Amino acid sequence: MVEHTRTLGFWVAFALGLGTMIAAGIFSLSGTAVAEIGSSAVIAFVIAALIAGVTAASYSEFASIYAENGGGYLFSSRTFDRDLLEYAVGASLFLGYTGTTAFYLATMDEWFLEFVVPHGWPIPHGSIGVVAAVMLGALNAQGTEESGTFQVVVSGAKVAILVAFIGGAFAYKAPAETIGTFTAAVSTDLGGIISVAALAFITFFGFSAIAASAGEIIEPRKTVPRAIAASIIAVTILYAFVIVAMVNAPIPAEVIAEEGETAMGSVANAFLGSIGMALIVAGAIFSMVSASNASVLAASSIGSLMGRQGQAPRRFSRIHPVYGTPFWSVTTATATIVVLIVAFIMLFPADGGLGGVRLGLEALTGFATFNLLAPLSVVNVALIVSRRRFPDLERPITVPLVPVVPIVGIAANLALITSLPIIGVVVGSVLVVALLVAYLIWGGAPETEELFEQIVSPYSPEELAARSAGGGGGSTVDAAPADESGTEAATAETDRFQILVPVRRLDRAPTHVRLAAMIGTRYATDPIVRVVTVTGIPDQTPSEMVVDTAEERASQLGDELAAADLDVDYTVEGHISRDIGFSIVQTARDEQVDMILMGYPEESAEITRRVEFDAPCDVLFSKGYVPEEPDVPGTVNVGAGGGPHHAALLPFVNRLAAAGSSIHVINVSPTGQTGTAEDPADTLNALSATDSVTVHNVTATSVADGLVTTAADNGGILIIGASRTRRLRQWILGSTPDRVIELAEDADVPVIVYASETTVRNVLEDFLFPLYRYFEKLRTPDREAAVRSEAGDPER
Repeated sequence: MVEHTRTLGFWVAFALGLGTMIAAGIFSLSGTAVAEIGSSAVIAFVIAALIAGVTAASYSEFASIYAENGGGYLFSSRTFDRDLLEYAVGASLFLGYTGTTAFYLATMDEWFLEFVVPHGWPIPHGSIGVVAAVMLGALNAQGTEESGTFQVVVSGAKVAILVAFIGGAFAYKAPAETIGTFTAAVSTDLGGIISVAALAFITFFGFSAIAASAGEIIEPRKTVPRAIAASIIAVTILYAFVIVAMVNAPIPAEVIAEEGETAMGSVANAFLGSIGMALIVAGAIFSMVSASNASVLAASSIGSLMGRQGQAPRRFSRIHPVYGTPFWSVTTATATIVVLIVAFIMLFPADGGLGGVRLGLEALTGFATFNLLAPLSVVNVALIVSRRRFPDLERPITVPLVPVVPIVGIAANLALITSLPIIGVVVGSVLVVALLVAYLIWGGAPETEELFEQIVSPYSPEELAARSAGGGGGSTVDAAPADESGTEAATAETDRFQILVPVRRLDRAPTHVRLAAMIGTRYATDPIVRVVTVTGIPDQTPSEMVVDTAEERASQLGDELAAADLDVDYTVEGHISRDIGFSIVQTARDEQVDMILMGYPEESAEITRRVEFDAPCDVLFSKGYVPEEPDVPGTVNVGAGGGPHHAALLPFVNRLAAAGSSIHVINVSPTGQTGTAEDPADTLNALSATDSVTVHNVTATSVADGLVTTAADNGGILIIGASRTRRLRQWILGSTPDRVIELAEDADVPVIVYASETTVRNVLEDFLFPLYRYFEKLRTPDREAAVRSEAGDPER
C-alpha cells in the first residue's frame, strides 16, 4: 500500500485548528449574534468555547494514545465493540465535516455576491460555493503537504486582517468610550445567549480537524494536544475582541441584523473606509476557504478510515499512487459538499424553494452542528468506557476528574442540540438514519484481516537454498512464517520494478514467471517477480484448517520454480483467503507493485473481474504464451482499437518494438453486428519506437475473427486492450477480448489482454461509452461502410 508520510508540524496543525475556527462562524454569526443579544455575544462565544474545550480534552487524551487519522470515529472504534454505533459516529462526523464546509462556502458565496460580484449579475446563490468546493477537492487530492502549506499561509493572512479590524475599531473610539458602549449593550436574555452559543459552536469545532488529521502530523502524541489547546485559546480571545468591535460600530443594530452574515463588511467600511472593507472581505473569503480546506481534509480522513475498516466502500481507503492521498474519499467528500450547497442554498433557499420547502444557511448551520455535537457526546462516553475497559493503557495525556468532566461535556452538547434550528436537526437526523438503514442492508465489508492472511512470507531461492544447506529440512518454507519482521527479499525490493504473479495452477508458474521477467526487463534493468499462491478458505471453515494446505502449496510452488532453473529474480509467498480476488488486489496495494500478470481465467471469472476492476496498477492477462527465454517475441500483433486500455498498452508495445519485436497493426472492419471499426491513426501515431509498422486492413465477420485470423497468419503473439463496455455487459474482460481468447485457443494464437488501472474517469467512460458509440453510429451511418470499401487492399 502507498503509505502516508507525516509532513505536518505544530504550526500547520495549529493552523488547521485556527483556520477552521476563524471562518464563516465569526464572519457570518458575529453580525447575527450582536443584533440578537448585543455585548452578551461574547458570553455566548465563551460558552461555546468552554463546551468545545471539554470535549477537546477528551480528544487530546485519545489523540495522545491513537496517533492516526480519524478523530472521533477512530476513538469510538477503538473503544466500543458495537459496529452500528461506530458506523453512526463515522457517518455523522463525515456529514458534520462536509456540512460545515458547505456552510463555510455558502457563506463565502454570499460575501462574493455582496462585495465582489457587481450587483445585477445573474449569478445564482450557491454557484460560487460549488466551484470553490470542486477546487478545494482538487487541492486536497493533490496532497496533504500542499494543502497544509496553503493552510498556514491563508490562516496567517486572515489573523492579520482580523487584528487590523480590531485595531481600527479601537482607533475609532477612545478605550473608555468603547468600554462604556460595550457594557451598555449587555443582554440578559439567557435563552438568546444559549441559542447563539449553539450556533457559534460550529466555529470552535476546528479542534477536531486537528485530531482527525493526526496521521499526517509529526509527533502527534504531543503536537495534537498542544495545537488543540493553543488554537481554542487564541480563537476565543480574537472572537471576544471582534464582538467588542462589532458592538462599537457606528451602524444601528437593526442594520446589522438586516445584513446578517455580511454585516461585518459594512462595519469594517465604517471603521477603516473602503480599504478596510476590502481587507475584511478578503479576510472573510480567506477564512472560509482555509476552514473549508481543513474540513475537507478531516472528512476525507474519516472516509478513508471507514473504508479501511469495511464500514464504507473499500475504495475510500485506496491511496493514490502518485499523490499519496485517499483520492476516492476526497472525491466523495467533495461531491457531498456540492450536494449540500445545492440542496440547502440553491434548491431550497430560506425564502422558499421547490415545493415551498425552506432550508437556507441557518438550517445548514443546524444540520452541520447537529452532526458534530451528536458524535462528540459519544466521544465523551468513549473516554469513560475506555478508562474502565483499558485501565492499563498508556495515556501520555489524561483528562482530570473523569467521569465528571466528560459527563459535563455530554450534557452540554445535548443542551446545545436542543437550541439548534429544528429543520437542520430534522434533516440531519433523517439522513443519518437513512445511512444507518443502508448500512444494515449492505452489512459492511469484512475487515482485511478477515479476508486474507499471509501464511508464508516472501522468500527468495537463495534463502531457500541457505535454509536447506543449514539443515532447514529440504525445500520446506516453515522457517519463513508470516509473523516475522519480513525477509530481506521482501523489504529491500520495494524500490525496484515489481510484478505480482498470482498462481493457481502451480505447474504453470515457471511460464508466467518467465513472461513476467520478459515484461519487467522492458521497464527496468533489475525487476523482481513476486509469485504468490492463494489458498481459498471455504465458507464456514475456520482459517486454521487450511494453513497446512497453504504452506504445502507454497512449498510445491517453490519446488516447481526451483526445478525450472529460472534466471529470474523472484520471491515466493503463500496466502489464505476467503476472497482470492481481494487478496491479490490488497497484496498489490500493500507491496506497491507496478504491474500484475496472471493467467486468463478458466474457472474463476469472478476473481479476474475483481482484479481487473480494483487493482491499483495495470494488469496483464496471458493465455497460451510460453516464452522459452525472458526475451521479447519476434512478432507482436496489435488491434487498431481505442479507449483507455488500448492507449495504455501502446507504450508497452513500443518497449517490445524497441527491443526488436516486429509490430503488426490489425484494422478490422466487421461485416456482422459484433464489434465496430476503429480509426487506426491514433494507434499508428503512438507506435513511435519502430520505423516499420505493418498495417493489415481486413474485413471479417467480427473484430475478434479478424484479429485472430490475421494474427494466426502472421505468427507471434496478439496483444489487445480490455473492452470499454465490460462493466455494463458483465463479461470478464469485455465481449471482444473474451471472444478473441475463445477463438485464439482453437487457432493456437497466444494472447495478452491489457487492462489499465481503473480511475474515476475510466469508470465513467465504462458507463458512458456505449451511449457515445450508439449516437456516433447515428451521426455517421456511412462511416463503417466507407471504411470497408477502403479495405480492399488487406495490407500496406
